[in-house]
Amino acid sequence: MSYFPTKRCRLYYEDTAESDPSAIGRPAVLFVNGWAISARYWKPVVELLSPSYRCITYDQSGTGRTVIKGHSPSFTIAGFAEEAGALIEHLGLDRPKNLHIVGHSMGGMVATELALRYRDALLSATIIACGIFEETPFTTLGLFFLGGLIDVSLSFRNIFQAGPMKTLFIKRAAAKDIGREYSDIIIEDFTSSDRDATIAVGKFSIDPEALRAYTRHVIEIPAPVLCCVGMEDHTIPPEGTITLYNTRRKKSAAPTTLLKFQDLGHLPMLENTAGFADGLKKHFDSSSLFHKKATDPIR
Repeated sequence: MSYFPTKRCRLYYEDTAESDPSAIGRPAVLFVNGWAISARYWKPVVELLSPSYRCITYDQSGTGRTVIKGHSPSFTIAGFAEEAGALIEHLGLDRPKNLHIVGHSMGGMVATELALRYRDALLSATIIACGIFEETPFTTLGLFFLGGLIDVSLSFRNIFQAGPMKTLFIKRAAAKDIGREYSDIIIEDFTSSDRDATIAVGKFSIDPEALRAYTRHVIEIPAPVLCCVGMEDHTIPPEGTITLYNTRRKKSAAPTTLLKFQDLGHLPMLENTAGFADGLKKHFDSSSLFHKKATDPIR
């Protein structure tokens, strides 16, 4: 548990190498959070992966334990990628073929930017519940209403702290029970996140220009990509992740695989931690083999 001072903030992060120095020699996994949530929800997955990988989680500007007081961070994809990149370099994760990047929801957009910035270090990318969508009048209208919903939900977000509204909020995020501890964490993070950051992130996550850029960039990731989706996701339409998978399969030279959970929602890392972690391990293993074959002098 440490703080790293950057131009944007005092960035809170956790690195399993702090408690287990032998992890420094293992491949690293950087987890990038979704909208208005701290890194605490990765803990069950980190516990399963840490015997084999060096796992790093962090709180982005405006969320959790990261301190932005006295700073004026830009709440953009580029800004969030800049702070994560500073952490990558601070921890020495940018050495060749060393880094798996896992991005959830809005974090998938940031993870994609990081994957392109640190392509030499990249072993693989995992994009969870962050799809691409065809531009139609229907999707444009849907984004317009979602933008209004973001404004309304933030204006009254304290109502989600207790009772039926809390239950409704969690059920929209998760199709399976995630337990009281993590239900409380999700609500606490959402209701205590910095308002300006939360609004900005919510808006750029549905901004047409940002989505077009993400659509281009996610196809350009030069390493194996795992597309993970819960088909009962009521936060981000799961069809977008399926479209991402199919599009990369057609256009990318690097492998793309799909991890689809029929009965899970927006939080597969909590709804089925063992299944989700197993999917990540298989993806990491196959990615290592991909890079080994690519550098095999016999080929």
